[in-house]
Amino acid sequence: MERKPLDTLISKNGLWVSRNGRLHGVKSCQTSQKYIRIEMDCGDIVTVRNSRTSRSARALRNHKFHKPCKRCRLSEDRINEFSKKISRKDEAEVKIVRSFRLEPEKPVEPVTTIPTQAIESNTPSNHIHNEPRAGISANSSTIHRSALKTSKSNSSPSKPNTKKTSQPQQPNSKKTEFTSLQKNRILSLLGPGEMISFSKEKRSFAELEATLTLQRKKDIREMYEDSRENNLGKLERTITEFFVDMGFLEVKSPILIPFEYMERMGVGEDKKLSEQIFRVGDNMCLRPMLAPGLYNHLRKFDNVLPDPVRIFEIGPCYRKESDGNSHLEEFTMLNFCQMGSNCTRDELEYLIKELLDFLGIEYRIEADSCMVYGDTIDVMHKKMELSSAVVGPIPMDMDWGVNKPWIGAGFGLERLLKAKHDLKNIKRAGRSESYYNGVNINL
Repeated sequence: MERKPLDTLISKNGLWVSRNGRLHGVKSCQTSQKYIRIEMDCGDIVTVRNSRTSRSARALRNHKFHKPCKRCRLSEDRINEFSKKISRKDEAEVKIVRSFRLEPEKPVEPVTTIPTQAIESNTPSNHIHNEPRAGISANSSTIHRSALKTSKSNSSPSKPNTKKTSQPQQPNSKKTEFTSLQKNRILSLLGPGEMISFSKEKRSFAELEATLTLQRKKDIREMYEDSRENNLGKLERTITEFFVDMGFLEVKSPILIPFEYMERMGVGEDKKLSEQIFRVGDNMCLRPMLAPGLYNHLRKFDNVLPDPVRIFEIGPCYRKESDGNSHLEEFTMLNFCQMGSNCTRDELEYLIKELLDFLGIEYRIEADSCMVYGDTIDVMHKKMELSSAVVGPIPMDMDWGVNKPWIGAGFGLERLLKAKHDLKNIKRAGRSESYYNGVNINL
């Protein structure tokens, strides 16, 4: 017979056998990666390892107990049903419901792309006249009129055709054609907040590139004369000053961490999210955005610092991200936590508001959920997520020895810069050899 883990046995029976052989009814059950927190009908609460070979697991598997708990007031039917021995065949057919497990991550639904030809075929013919005058509409209307005149002249041969057939008129303004490589080069030379319309541009690629290059050189010289501060480093120092003034203690945890930390966070090798982690050897990895080291700091500072314990950290993180204008594989995270008293959603939203008002960034708050933390609070700027925040406790706390309420949030500094300076691509805000403070330096 397969040795099922303790949480599966409790879920199937709805009962718990204590070390002294007492049979209890289970009121609620929370499970993490290693432990189970069981609240019984009589009010007792225990936290035990989720073992396959413990005394309680063997008792539940073999349906053995000494006597029922009087305070749980189990019915005779439940006791008799548990006492009956079932065959291995019946055991294999029992459906196990893990209602207290974290839900698995839902796969991303594929986006169906409509072919361009299908769109063009469904577009009404009069839609062409909404195109710019320099495009096909001017030529098509002229040809249409010319065809009407030609048909009239052919239908009446008695009259000589003295009018000349009208030719398609060319637009007066000169239109410059750009290749895809030239467009990418021009876009990379644009400064923060600058825009360009290639369809209306009259300058050649060489003229436009030369103009933008001169402007970027001027921008870099002005930065050197004014401050000589990198925006990412300056933002980190500004945020550090803010949280120190708010009473938070700055910590620095290692970037190279044991992969076992990720398993405690619920991101084991069997989870899809683990594919985004940079592994170093068999047992180590580069720190992702989850900041597991803060759990250790909270636990160790609990008996040292006054209540509530307040800590924060700013440092590099690594995650295999998909391509896009809001994703980086190497980025900088701010993570702050408060544990103990006054750990409420109102307090968390207050800290978020104070920080973003201090930085001058507009935002809104939305409810969301994730595989690791469950229910979360997302901080949004337009369509970009700036932060994900959590109000604890959560079942995962047991694996880290944390047993007090807490609140926390994580912000990507590059996304804060992107929002603050209206950058079109997050690469302009990150660690780079191509951009300085959002300005292209490949000149």
